Amino acid sequence: MTENALTRLRERHGVAGDQHVSAMFEKEKALTVNEIYQSIQGESTWAGERCVFVRLTFCDLRCSYCDTEYAFYEGKKASFKEIVDRVASFQCQLVEITGGEPLLQKNVLPLMSILCDAGHTVLLETSGAHDISKVDPRAHRIMDLKTPGSGEVEKNLWSNIDHLTKRDELKFVMGSREDYEWSCDKVRKFDLTNRCRAVLFSPIFGRIDPRQIVEWILADKLDVRFQLQMHKFIWTPTQRGV
Repeated sequence: MTENALTRLRERHGVAGDQHVSAMFEKEKALTVNEIYQSIQGESTWAGERCVFVRLTFCDLRCSYCDTEYAFYEGKKASFKEIVDRVASFQCQLVEITGGEPLLQKNVLPLMSILCDAGHTVLLETSGAHDISKVDPRAHRIMDLKTPGSGEVEKNLWSNIDHLTKRDELKFVMGSREDYEWSCDKVRKFDLTNRCRAVLFSPIFGRIDPRQIVEWILADKLDVRFQLQMHKFIWTPTQRGV
């Protein structure tokens, strides 16, 4: 772990800081990590910014449009120290924890707190199928609501909506008019544009013409944010580590 991170931990825990840090190292935790890399953030309101991605292994969903199937099982154990040191090596404030589904590994919760303590802006990309309430409130949760076209709509954990704040973003990935109408209904029903930092409408890459969704948004005068997966236009759509 970096000295900066250690210093912030000591400051956060006051006189017990040294004991807290020592105890943490005595019980050094680990996560199964698929990859850690630097790229340009391709989605969300941070799109276009330099970002370090920590991609964790494992996912319990099988969305029809998944573009990271390699993260279902590929990965190796890494200690918190190894992860934090690798992130620090890029000298980048913005860090996204993604997957797979990060919340399947419970040790992701203290890792996000450590990264926040170290001064990082932490984004969590999550499917919406797992409880987000225990995530450090300093992190920004970018949560999906799975549309019918995903094949996993029944996995949405609706109670998560109650935990969303103005720090969080909600994403709908759509490939048809049905998906769009379903998403609009949820935006209105839960007053999502007033609940969240941003509501994101994304096309399923290669399944629907993005212009079609834009035209629907304009016709319906929706206060949502349309987005494309920027990295798929900079690099080849299937390239890893970007």
